[in-house]
Amino acid sequence: MSSHSISFIAAISGKIVQNVLVAHCYHRNRQVCTQYQRAFCPTSMRNLLPFEGGKLAWNDNSAMHSPFLSKYQSGCVNRGTFFCNAAPSTTASPPSEKVDFLKLQNGSDIRGVAVAGVEGEPVNLTEPVTEAIAAAFAAWLLDKKKPDSSKRLRVSIGHDSRVSAQKLQDAVSRGIAGAGLDVVQYGLASTPAMFNSTITEDDKFSCPVDGSIMITASHLPYNRNGFKFFTNAGGLGKADIKDILERAANIYNNFTVESMKDAERKAASSVKRVDYMDIYTSDLVAAVRKATGNIEKPLDGFHIVVDAGNGAGGFFAAKVLEPLGAITTGSQFLDPDGLFPNHIPNPEDKAAMKAITQAVLDNKADLGIIFDTDVDRSAAVDSTGRELNRNRLIALMSAIVLEEHPGTTIVTDSVTSDGLTAFIEGKLGGKHHRFKRGYKNVIDEAIRLNSVGEESHLAIETSGHGALKENHWLDDGAYLMVKLLNKLASVRASGVSGGSKVLTELVEGLEEPAVAVELRLKIDQSHPDLKGGSFREYGEAVLKHLENITESNPELQKAPVNYEGVRASGYGGWFLLRLSLHDPVLPLNIEVEKTLSTALSAYIAPSDEDAVKLGLLVLAAVNEFPALDTSSLDKYVRVS
Repeated sequence: MSSHSISFIAAISGKIVQNVLVAHCYHRNRQVCTQYQRAFCPTSMRNLLPFEGGKLAWNDNSAMHSPFLSKYQSGCVNRGTFFCNAAPSTTASPPSEKVDFLKLQNGSDIRGVAVAGVEGEPVNLTEPVTEAIAAAFAAWLLDKKKPDSSKRLRVSIGHDSRVSAQKLQDAVSRGIAGAGLDVVQYGLASTPAMFNSTITEDDKFSCPVDGSIMITASHLPYNRNGFKFFTNAGGLGKADIKDILERAANIYNNFTVESMKDAERKAASSVKRVDYMDIYTSDLVAAVRKATGNIEKPLDGFHIVVDAGNGAGGFFAAKVLEPLGAITTGSQFLDPDGLFPNHIPNPEDKAAMKAITQAVLDNKADLGIIFDTDVDRSAAVDSTGRELNRNRLIALMSAIVLEEHPGTTIVTDSVTSDGLTAFIEGKLGGKHHRFKRGYKNVIDEAIRLNSVGEESHLAIETSGHGALKENHWLDDGAYLMVKLLNKLASVRASGVSGGSKVLTELVEGLEEPAVAVELRLKIDQSHPDLKGGSFREYGEAVLKHLENITESNPELQKAPVNYEGVRASGYGGWFLLRLSLHDPVLPLNIEVEKTLSTALSAYIAPSDEDAVKLGLLVLAAVNEFPALDTSSLDKYVRVS
């Protein structure tokens, strides 16, 4: 292997050792197996992989391929560059490292460091840890489902484009198979598809499965990875994740050479590979056709570009838009690449939104669509380059849903603007229910409202997570975009033209903030002021103090209904200080609305003075807590 190749692998893995993830395998013929499956690269072959275009490349010589690869390569079609995230087989041996499993919990997900090489981020999501987590999920599932002795439960496994995907998929497979459950591998897939596999009725695709695991860390850097879990009841909650991690710790500590070898043997003989994405995408296509009275190509003539950010969403252009008749030239970063070389796959990221906006303008497209890594979040851009994300996306989806369900309640997270409330309630005639940050919190609250008789059909976060009652309350970025396509196609079918102007007109009247600031105030957990307490207790004390100050200030009006942190209005705007769901951080949001000039009969933007006044009020209150790093707020009020 050339020094160039070695340095590339070192940059990814931090060091070159036996059984450490090797970088991408690349099929030079640009063929992708429709089953999205990859076999191991044998250890002896890793040094034979040539270097090509910044990535390790498969050689066309058949002798260079794994003997297992040809077995799963039937039915391959030309679908663009394919990265194979290959890894050698793991030698079963009990782990020796101590692991704090509960630190891997990230709300209702599990996340950790899966690839070495980033300073200060040691690997804690190893293959044995992963195998233990998977075995723990199997045990949890058996307890929940309580199958009789004649039934073997099935678990589907999918992953996004991360460089650690393959080794973790195989470790998950060993954990599930070792626990006596059947394994169905989907390979490259989206998070929403994994949930759908628990409710799809189709024996050909081994559906429905009893449980599902998606290997993803959303938009986090390439060295991270994690897991999301589903049953037909939806995604697991925080308590479930804690339960699984506690079980995993016990399983991990009791691993033996024989138990790990047994799991390896079972996985080798029982894993089934299925291209479930075919059925998932065909359902999306069918949904758009249905909205237009079953027109075969309802998007005929529409030019729509897709930016997948090199995540798992590249399928949307060829598998959803093109069968509907849309032109997709100019779509970009569709090939899966776990190093994310172009931009972070994140609809909230400014560089990502700039990239899709430029693609729309350069190609004179009608619409642009962008996904995050695992396709549970999305955003859009209209033909003029106007971004339809965050509050605008919420307003757009609210307009569409309230046309279908007049008066329904729209549930959002806590950081949405006052202008959005005025739009939903004043213009659209709906009800805005602002709840806690966190997509699972928002979804669960919408489900709760329905259970007590308050109709809600949409739960959506500013991050781009959006879930609809009609879609089983699944946060599905692709389905969210299908709702936009439905609107475009149905208006076209009724004889009205105008491209994405149809969508833009739906958000007319949305008052947007003139000033919007988000700052993060970190809690120093080593500071003596914590006196051995937790950062959460300290953060709650900060919030209680700010609440008292707010209530005694005649210039401020505390939000009458608020489920998270301290929110108050004043000086033409509002602030919200809350405690992060997972980290020792107090995020602070400040917004100042546009004001109406009676002389000009138009909205004009005020200066930052009002936002600074709100910032100074918060700063005066939190300065009494020395373990809180207020430097970002200090800088904002000084510079502004």
